[in-house]
Amino acid sequence: MPSLATSTPQQLQSLNMNGEDKTRQKTRTCILTSRLHCKSSQKAVSNGLRPEELIQWSQSLERLLASKYGTVVFKTFLKSEFSDENIEFWLVCEDYKKIKSSFRMSSKAMKIYKRYVQAEAPREINIDHKTRDLIRRNVKAPSSVCFDEAQRIVYGLMEGDSYPRFIRSDLYKTLIHST
Repeated sequence: MPSLATSTPQQLQSLNMNGEDKTRQKTRTCILTSRLHCKSSQKAVSNGLRPEELIQWSQSLERLLASKYGTVVFKTFLKSEFSDENIEFWLVCEDYKKIKSSFRMSSKAMKIYKRYVQAEAPREINIDHKTRDLIRRNVKAPSSVCFDEAQRIVYGLMEGDSYPRFIRSDLYKTLIHST
């Protein structure tokens, strides 16, 4: 298996980061550290993550999400904490905003609503009922901004909670020390 530092985003995303207990988490961190050090830092710089990019991730959530590797690593971290629905929702909304066809927009809006927004949704995000009702009305006549309020709330939750935990995580520290 390639080292984490030189892996493609798809390879990073496929990592199984379950974290059921502290022992497994420590073992996983040791394995990740070992994988990270398998390749020389020169190869990591030329084929994958650059140290400057990793350092920029610590400056803001916006910078982390602007990086294709950052997004994948952050999503992997959130999966390990069983809280990846927020980043999934945020990313799906970013893709949704790019849709030009009204038919596709309508279909995608309903899928997003059913998967993330409606009460008891399979990947329900944490938003207030007022926002949930607003989106329910918005998806009846969808536009590129119909999920903006929920997306703003979710971004705030990630920025205030998940992102600081990620920056303090063993995963991020291991990546920083490996390049």
